[in-house]
Amino acid sequence: MEEVWLDELKKDPNLTLDDIERSTRYAKDLITGLTTIKEYPQGVTVFGSARLHEDNEFYKKAYELGAKLAGNGHPVITGGGPGIMEAANRGAFDNHGRSIGLNIHLETEQDLNKYTTDSMEFHYFFARKVMLTFSAKVYVFFPGGFGTMDEFSEVLELKHTAKIPDTPIFLYGSQFWQGLDTWFAGPMSQMRLIETGRSDEFRETAAVDENIVKNARDLYKITDDIDEIITATNAIESRDVADVINDIANRPDTSREGKVF
Repeated sequence: MEEVWLDELKKDPNLTLDDIERSTRYAKDLITGLTTIKEYPQGVTVFGSARLHEDNEFYKKAYELGAKLAGNGHPVITGGGPGIMEAANRGAFDNHGRSIGLNIHLETEQDLNKYTTDSMEFHYFFARKVMLTFSAKVYVFFPGGFGTMDEFSEVLELKHTAKIPDTPIFLYGSQFWQGLDTWFAGPMSQMRLIETGRSDEFRETAAVDENIVKNARDLYKITDDIDEIITATNAIESRDVADVINDIANRPDTSREGKVF
């Protein structure tokens, strides 16, 4: 297969050797990633900060989530790093569950945590995110930084545009997520509220500003209840990732439901 790929690339006179080598690395990340995630059924992908330690309350809650998911037979998938990722993996690992870490090579701060039963290291963020997305029947976002925001916005857009199935998205930690949720109600509404302090003016402009991010707030659920996430996960039948990929590949190509990835 790799030889066929290379033969096709070499037919294009505009591609340099660097282009070919780079595209081969893309393919390797994707092919190895798809092979890896097909080895277990869909589970729950947990995102969040790599910088939180075990004495942090969110770390403890991510551990609790991983433990309860494992106790209910659900694989736990994370980016494989420290912080929230480690906590969720650790909870699953300590409770004899399937604990998957889809790690990425970085110069700093991203070493694979030791609480995984399955793992892979990626070179490219985009390929890693494909696997984190494909693997999940539920997404859970704990507080985090740029990486978490990037992953959340991408999953949100995929769901908003119907490029992935209608998969539950939970944002854990209402105090942390409330500001973003308010912003999604309408950026101009939030600005008016800050400037005037008038809640009536906020209500008047919210209906107009809703068109900026239409129905965004219906796409996710903010919660402070780990058991709510467990209940939602239990209600969704487990599927093999290979079956999910095949179903997506065979979707009719319509204006809003094209083939995913």
